[in-house]
Amino acid sequence: MEHLISLSFLAADFSDLRTDIEKVNNSDGDWFHLDIMDGVFVPNISFGMPVIESINKYCKKPLDVHLMLTEPDKFIDEFHRLGAYVLNVHYEACTHLHRSVQRIKSLGMKAGVTLNPHTPVAVLEEIIGDLDLVMLMSVNPGFSGQKFIENTIDKTGRLKELILRKNAKALIEIDGGVNFETGKRLLDAGADVLVAGNFVFNSSDPVDTINKLKRL
Repeated sequence: MEHLISLSFLAADFSDLRTDIEKVNNSDGDWFHLDIMDGVFVPNISFGMPVIESINKYCKKPLDVHLMLTEPDKFIDEFHRLGAYVLNVHYEACTHLHRSVQRIKSLGMKAGVTLNPHTPVAVLEEIIGDLDLVMLMSVNPGFSGQKFIENTIDKTGRLKELILRKNAKALIEIDGGVNFETGKRLLDAGADVLVAGNFVFNSSDPVDTINKLKRL
């Protein structure tokens, strides 16, 4: 499968989102990555439902929504209404993870589970077969522009081994510190989806940067 590029709008220009949306629309990027933060599960607050509703009016590609919330189950139905294609919930935030995953899938969304850097992939042993996607955080969640955590390369390989051993179909998505160098290494380790934010939107030509990430 050709790898996918998901563009993180946490790094976009909030004063001119329409322009950055059009850049992604006109690129080889695949998904819009939206980080939803509550200031409790992570030490930051991002954007909420009205902004997502506005973004969805203009984006021409699927929404890849990442919930960094203490109680994500409360909002699953609402993010379905807002048009999420992939809905990622954190393993660390879900007391009844299987129930959360089944609710996401019952609404027709792709179900993703996100692991923080310190969380081992082994915790997904009993649920990997139910997942459409696993996202590994390669930085500590909450802020864009952080340094890539090197252990993520080996962790990606361990996750790939688990997926193959269980004959599962989950895609591996990596979020944080992705650039041309780390992106290539992650793909070689088994990643399927690369999330890119600052590296793209702070570049001199975001569309060209996206296209080059797609061709890694």
